Amino acid sequence: MGNEQNYFRKERLPYIWCPGCGNGTVLSCATKAIGTMDWDQNKIVAVSGIGCSSRSTGYLDFNTLHTLHGRALPFATGVKMANPELNVVVFTGDGDCTAIGGNHFMNDSRRNIDLTVILFNTNIYGMTGGQYSPTTPVGYRATTAQYGNIEPPFDIVNLAIGAGATFVARTTVANPKELQSMIELGLRNKGFSLIEVVANCHEQFGRINDMKKPVEVIQWIRNQVVSIEDAKSLSAEELQSKVVTGVFRNEPRPEYVETYDRTIMSAALKQG
Repeated sequence: MGNEQNYFRKERLPYIWCPGCGNGTVLSCATKAIGTMDWDQNKIVAVSGIGCSSRSTGYLDFNTLHTLHGRALPFATGVKMANPELNVVVFTGDGDCTAIGGNHFMNDSRRNIDLTVILFNTNIYGMTGGQYSPTTPVGYRATTAQYGNIEPPFDIVNLAIGAGATFVARTTVANPKELQSMIELGLRNKGFSLIEVVANCHEQFGRINDMKKPVEVIQWIRNQVVSIEDAKSLSAEELQSKVVTGVFRNEPRPEYVETYDRTIMSAALKQG
């Protein structure tokens, strides 16, 4: 069992996220979950792209990569394939992962490479000016949707399942205990794991949608939550405005790097 306090670069604290930002909750739960894994700290790699969520790697005392916008997953893939003994965790956001990085997200899910992806879904681009993202709900405003977003949002969970991820879960910052538990399950899965975390961004999403305080956005999130069990009794129309939480898939299958290495080794032996 690790001490999560040792997982932080204390000289980098306090963090620069806005007071009340849900990112701190996600990072705290992630380090607590990692602390249950009995991993060598020197064999943990944290990878991020660009965005508020991706600042996470700057605060973590692991091997860290703060990479290009939308490209966290290709970097993480390279790390895992180069050294399969490393434990790779990716911190990314709804824009970083499902917009510019959407193709990488689908293909790493399909390959089932052993990465744990913690996706902070704030329903907006928080760092770059409050533009609407692929997960902004219909009718909600952003700096690039002053009269309300007209595009239907991605369902990240269904996207991951359809692409082939072997562990898929969704929770929110309003339930830290559940959040930590789901990250732990994802870390223990030998394959591609996605944990979507619906998080509050009151400075961008909240302020432009008349929720100026962190607690207002968290309450807005809480009011939409319905468990995967309770969702079964609701109609499709009733579920349209809901955030369904729970573990949606936990079905192991052969992991990509092991399959790749076994295939290459077999081919080399035949040729030799």
